[in-house]
Amino acid sequence: MVDSRTRKFPVITEVRTFLVDGVGCGGDYHNVDGGHWLVDGPIATPMSRYEKYRSSRVSWGINMLGSFCVEVEASDGTKGFATGFGGPPACWLAHAHFERFLIGADPRDTNRLFEQMYRASMFYGRKGLPVAVISVIDLAIWDLLGKIRGEPVYKLIGGATRERLDFYCTGPEPVSAKALGFFGAKVPLPYGPDEGRPGLMKNVEFLRKHRESVGPDFPLMVDCYMSLNVPYTIELAKACLDLGIDWWEECLSPDDFDGFKQLKRAHPQLKFTTGEHEYSRYGFRKLIEGRNIDILQPDVMWVGGLTELLRVSAMAAAYDIPVVPHASGPYSYHFVCSQPGSPFQEYLANSPDGKSVLPVFGNLFLNEPTPTKGYLDITELDRPGFGLEINPAARLIPAKSVLNPTPQGPLNFLPRLASSELKAKQDRAGAVIVSGSTTVDGIFINGS
Repeated sequence: MVDSRTRKFPVITEVRTFLVDGVGCGGDYHNVDGGHWLVDGPIATPMSRYEKYRSSRVSWGINMLGSFCVEVEASDGTKGFATGFGGPPACWLAHAHFERFLIGADPRDTNRLFEQMYRASMFYGRKGLPVAVISVIDLAIWDLLGKIRGEPVYKLIGGATRERLDFYCTGPEPVSAKALGFFGAKVPLPYGPDEGRPGLMKNVEFLRKHRESVGPDFPLMVDCYMSLNVPYTIELAKACLDLGIDWWEECLSPDDFDGFKQLKRAHPQLKFTTGEHEYSRYGFRKLIEGRNIDILQPDVMWVGGLTELLRVSAMAAAYDIPVVPHASGPYSYHFVCSQPGSPFQEYLANSPDGKSVLPVFGNLFLNEPTPTKGYLDITELDRPGFGLEINPAARLIPAKSVLNPTPQGPLNFLPRLASSELKAKQDRAGAVIVSGSTTVDGIFINGS
C-alpha cells in the first residue's frame, strides 16, 4: 500500500530529439570548422596507416555523424535535456526503438530503463552507436530528475566529495595550458607505426620539444588515439623515458586487452590509460580485473550514460583504480565531484588553436561552466539537473520533421502485400520507382 504522504512522482510523457544545424555546437567534439586542431592538426589515428587519410581526421569521416540532442518531458511539464553524438541515426534509434521503454515510465527508475534499452538492443548493439544513444537518453533523464527535485545531479549521486574540481587540458599547446592554470597538459601524438622509424623519431622530438617548453615538473601526457601497436608503443615509451611522460593514453585498439598486459609487463614503472572508446560495465570489467590500466577514462556520453558510469566507478573503486572521464563537459563534472575515486577531470580545448578556454559544447548552452585558472568551484554546479540553459540561438532541428520514413511505428509488423496491391501502391506514389523510396498510405516502399 502506498503511503499517503508519498507524493505522486511525474512520469515521462514525451521524448523529442533534435539535430544540430551547423558546426561547433553540441556533443560531437569533432564537428568543428576546418582548420581546428581537433580535425586538421597532426594527430595519429587508426587510419594513419593510409597516407591519404593522415592530414585530416575529417578525410576519413570522424565528424560524419554530427551532434544530436534528446529532450524528455514529464507529466508535470518539466523537461530534461542532453546532447551527444550520433546525428540522424541516433535520432532514429531513440524514437524507433528506445522510446517505447520511456513513455509512462518513472524517471527515477534509471537502472531499469537502462537495462531495458541495453538488453533490447543487445542483438545489434552492446557497443558503439546504440550505447551512445542510450547514454544521451540516460543523461536527459538525470537532468529531468534533478529539475523535478530542484537539485543538481551531483547531489543525487552521493553529493560533493570536494570543494573544487581541478583540470588538466588536452590540446596542442601545453605552454598555453600551463599559462591558463591547468595542472597538466596532454598532447596528441602526431605519427603512427606505418610512418616507420623516421616517424618514431619525430614523435620523440615532438614530445621532447613540449617537455622543454613546460619544464621538468609540469605533468605531460600523451594521447595516442588507438593508433599504435604493442612493439611500437614499447619502443616509443623506452625512447621517451628521460622525458618523464606522466601517462600514455589509448595506445592500442580498445579490443586488445592482452596487448595492455604486454605493455605493463615491458614498462611496469609507466602509467597506461584507456577507456574512452570502451562501452558498458562489461567492457570495463576486463580492463579492471586485468589491473594493467592505471587510470580508466570512460566517456559518459558513450559508455551508457551516468547510470552505467556509476557502475563502472563502483567496480574500479574495489581495485583502487581512478576513474577520470574523457571530456563530456558538465556531465563529467557532476560525476567527478561526487566520486572519491575520481581525483581530477579533463578539459578538452575547444578553441580552434587550443590556446584558450571555450565551452565544450560550443554555443548550445547559455551558461556552460568552464574552468578558470585550471579549476572549477563546485558551487558553480548548484543548479537543478545539470544546470544548463539551452541557447535560443542554437540551431536545433526537430528530428521527426526530417527523418524519412518517419519513426512513428516503423518497426511494426506490416502484412506481406500481394504483388497486385503493391503495384497499386507504387502507382499512387507517382511513376514507377526505380531507385530511392517513398511512403504511401503509411507503408514504406523501397524502390531499390
